[in-house]
Amino acid sequence: MTTRIDPALVEASAAVAPSAHEDFYGAPTAILSRVSMSYDGRMEVLRDIDVTLGQGEFLSVVGPSGCGKSTILRLISGLVQASAGKIETPKSTGSQTNIGFMFQRDALLPWADVSANIAVGLECAGVPKAQHAERIKALLTLLGLAEFGHYYPRALSGGMRQRVALGRLLAYDPEIMLMDEPFGALDAQTKILMGYELLRIWTDHRKSVVFVTHDIEEAIGLSDRILVMTGRPGRIKAEYRVDLPRPRDLRGVRKMPAFHQLSEQIWRDIVETG
Repeated sequence: MTTRIDPALVEASAAVAPSAHEDFYGAPTAILSRVSMSYDGRMEVLRDIDVTLGQGEFLSVVGPSGCGKSTILRLISGLVQASAGKIETPKSTGSQTNIGFMFQRDALLPWADVSANIAVGLECAGVPKAQHAERIKALLTLLGLAEFGHYYPRALSGGMRQRVALGRLLAYDPEIMLMDEPFGALDAQTKILMGYELLRIWTDHRKSVVFVTHDIEEAIGLSDRILVMTGRPGRIKAEYRVDLPRPRDLRGVRKMPAFHQLSEQIWRDIVETG
């Protein structure tokens, strides 16, 4: 793994042991140790991945297409099993696994209205039905959807549909939020607005987030730390701490020299390994 950037502008960090990571971010919520992944024993997707996710940390993963970014999320969630290595994640409590997943496509139930779609998260979390109405109302208000609880997905814009999907994830209330290019299909303006919404909610709730994106500027704007992957088989080429002020103005930080230097460095990393 390499880190090459001017520390006077943006702090870069090499891979760190879990104990050192805990000093900086707090107790780990997930640890991947020398994890590799192959499909059908032939196609190697990931090789020797070491990742420690801290409590309340916003971690983004970027890299060329096909490098295994989404596979890392699937491994953390338990949707697939690693071919080698060890994955430690939060212990389940009752019916809840403490890990939630948000995909690029909102995957809303088309036959259910907004409130019912959000209720799916509450049901998965085992929240008593007597509490559903109050919790749904609070989430609709939080997401700026207070007037849309009885609307069906087909009547909503792409950005509003993603707000509903985020509401369902928040209703589930996981300790770790896995987000696989959740704003990738949105136009540039809506993507930035959704970024503001996500940061506002993350600031209030401080969940641990692993955010996969192809958008380098989006990753820098949102994250505490960024992992840069090589081409397949995906390995971690570089790791950067994003030393930009919080609370973060997603438009304002793009004018900072540190933002541009880190963006250029990550782009070079990806081009060199893509």
